[in-house]
Amino acid sequence: MRALVRIASWLYAAAVYGFIFLPVVVLVLFSLQATSFPIPPFTGPSLRWYDAVLADTRLTSALVNSLLVAALSSAIAVTLGFLSAWGFARFVLPGSALLRGLITLPLTVSYLIIGMGLLVLFNWAGVPKSLLAAGIGHVVINLPLCFAIIYSQMGDHQINIERAARDLGAPEWKVLLLITVPVMAPAIFAGFFLSMTFSWDEFVISFLLTRFDTTLPVEIWNLLRSGLNPKTNAVGSLVFAVSIVLVVLFELMLLRRKPA
Repeated sequence: MRALVRIASWLYAAAVYGFIFLPVVVLVLFSLQATSFPIPPFTGPSLRWYDAVLADTRLTSALVNSLLVAALSSAIAVTLGFLSAWGFARFVLPGSALLRGLITLPLTVSYLIIGMGLLVLFNWAGVPKSLLAAGIGHVVINLPLCFAIIYSQMGDHQINIERAARDLGAPEWKVLLLITVPVMAPAIFAGFFLSMTFSWDEFVISFLLTRFDTTLPVEIWNLLRSGLNPKTNAVGSLVFAVSIVLVVLFELMLLRRKPA
């Protein structure tokens, strides 16, 4: 009976992981297709379509745009998230529970709703569609995530270290920069890399708030409008690879945090 349970468990696990990763495996496999159609039989491996992606100036420009928007918006989001978390953790504020709920509220709202709201707001304010507008949108959706990660890691032992620094005569800005930030560095970097992961492959807000200069997910959507081809698979594989790297970095930051 135990053997049957063990076999059933392994089969269930294989089915779950197969359901999750099989589309990705197919995507990567047919990005290496040598012919012009991503259909069986497989005629590879070949890097022909990766060369085509790197030779396409629109795709490479969109790739650079995605990296810039993801890096800058994540840096701003994690900075604002850290300062907000530090303020709520270290000071008694009236209605702090309500304010914390308002900060994390965008986590429960659809990106489509946030994007449409920002589009209406920017049209009213006269802000044109651009990478800047998309970056602001990414800050809006990633700031609550960074705040939640950093705030959850602020504990009493850090308060004692900060108090000791103040007792030794350190001004508040030095306590913040030389004590709090280094102690919270794993949580800060974890928030940054996870924010970059979400920003890197975000489509809806980028689609609504950009026009001429676009991000890579928007360019992929433009490619898909003309039908599937191995070039699309190659771009998707590159996006997936970058996302995996960012997630691994995020996990490494969490592992660094656990021993503390």
